[in-house]
Amino acid sequence: MRKKQVRIIITGKVQGVFYRASMQQKARALGVTGLVRNQPDGSVYAEAEGTESQLDTLLAWCRQGPPAARVASVQTEEGQWPGREDFVIDRN
Repeated sequence: MRKKQVRIIITGKVQGVFYRASMQQKARALGVTGLVRNQPDGSVYAEAEGTESQLDTLLAWCRQGPPAARVASVQTEEGQWPGREDFVIDRN
């Protein structure tokens, strides 16, 4: 199956609620690779690579997030970058 890559920006109450760790766990369970990081503006940024079905499932999860999160919006854009072997939390 053809893989695709998508950039994701999640806004709302998404920092300090275990969003990154929960997203990493969900992505790994789905077999999605990529990264997730907090942004200075309070949003969460992610890059994910997987099949369309895997990404659809991950994006559905992103719209809910972990229990303490309050997601306001999820914006996506298809992209292309070097692939990754795992889904990691980028702490830069």
